[in-house]
Amino acid sequence: MTYLISKPLTLVAFMALGLAGCNNSNQTNTEAAPADGPATTETTEQTGNANGTLQKIKESGTIVVGHRDSSIPFSYIADDPNQPIGYAHDLEMKVVDAVKQKLNMPDLNVRYNLITSQTRIPLVQNGTVDFECGSTTNNEERQKQVAFSNGFFEIGTRLLTKKDSGIQDFEDLKGKTLVTTAGTTSERYIREYNDKNKMDINVISAKDHGEAFLMLENGRADAFMMDDVLLAGEKAKAKNPDDWVIVGTPQSFEIYGCMMRKDDPEFKAVVDEALANVFSSGEINGIYDKWFMNPIPPKNVNLNFEMSDNLKALIANPHDSAQPKEATAQ
Repeated sequence: MTYLISKPLTLVAFMALGLAGCNNSNQTNTEAAPADGPATTETTEQTGNANGTLQKIKESGTIVVGHRDSSIPFSYIADDPNQPIGYAHDLEMKVVDAVKQKLNMPDLNVRYNLITSQTRIPLVQNGTVDFECGSTTNNEERQKQVAFSNGFFEIGTRLLTKKDSGIQDFEDLKGKTLVTTAGTTSERYIREYNDKNKMDINVISAKDHGEAFLMLENGRADAFMMDDVLLAGEKAKAKNPDDWVIVGTPQSFEIYGCMMRKDDPEFKAVVDEALANVFSSGEINGIYDKWFMNPIPPKNVNLNFEMSDNLKALIANPHDSAQPKEATAQ
């Protein structure tokens, strides 16, 4: 079995504006076309709903898997630049195994394609990526553009800051500088919160979670808003993890799901069944403990992030509904 890895093209970034969340191999990459170019339409027609994702994979002999490089501990790069790892990545590989079985293609090639918060939706839509399982929130706005699997994680949006910053909650951000990741639900929320409450927060956007934390660590920002578990991941890889603290009342609770093209029920059924089997067998508990309750690369820090009651309920009763409209006790 061949594993290949590639990076998204710069042109895709233009496609990502307004949307919310190469390699050195010897195999030709599938390239993303410009947003307004004719090749985009052609790619969608060739790889989208007409033939379905399974047919595309069967004909090409390759499944293209989207991955992140800094969404610790869901999907990220640690020691090997050509091998993504993480909780969501492990689930993603369960889906790949299910596709191999469905198509009777045990030697199916797997190509990894790097995505970001801004490029993930267009890369799925235009057929560059067949699906991705990372840290993508399932919400109603995104459901108009892509499809989601049953959820595999639920988070709350909070703040990461220095212990001595004086910031304990969102109201303490008045007049401060806050960083978040571009193209995420957190970016949209904090800008609306800032305008509505006249907080005079200087909101800056980073290209990914790693860059956002670097801005925080270097003193360019006073706080970093993101999903609580992703903040725990950034804290874990800090030079001095004990200098940082996660604070604030969660402003929303969001459900992560695997993302794929719309109107492809056959492929979605394979993805959902693969996740359901991991849930019902209890295998999910070992995967969770591996990434949230034990030391993880690259610094072998333990996140000590216990499974929430909300996630336990999601595993017991899987669904693909959008994020809860109201935050409930986690």
